[in-house]
Order: sequence, then C-alpha cells, then structure tokens
Amino acid sequence: MLAENLENLVQKERQEGWQEGRKEAEQRALEGKRNAARKLIARTEMDDQMIADIEELPVEEVEKLRAEIQH
Repeated sequence: MLAENLENLVQKERQEGWQEGRKEAEQRALEGKRNAARKLIARTEMDDQMIADIEELPVEEVEKLRAEIQH
C-alpha cells in the first residue's frame, strides 16, 4: 500500500512537471510570435491581418502590438 501510494505520488509529480514544462514552452512560442510580429510591423508595410495570418496570432493581438509600438 505504501509503495503504491508513493508510486502514485511520483506519477502525479511527473505529470504536473510535464504540464508546467508544456505551459512554459507555449509561453516561449507565443512570445516568439509576438516578437516576430513586432519586427514585421516595424519593418514592413504589411497590414495587421496579414501579420496575424503569418504569425498565427489573433488580429486583435497584432493591433495591440502595433498600438504599443506607435506610442
């Protein structure tokens, strides 16, 4: 019983670690897309929809980034 409980605890901790790692990876990927979108905004004449399509971001996110850059 103790060994089984310990194994369950270990599996739970591993699962939580994997989930945390996955969330961190998703955050890094999203920040990479935002940085690329910022560069496209600054260096091209592309409209927000085109940048959103290229970077797979919501157009509202690109609009927000553009507003931040222009202020």
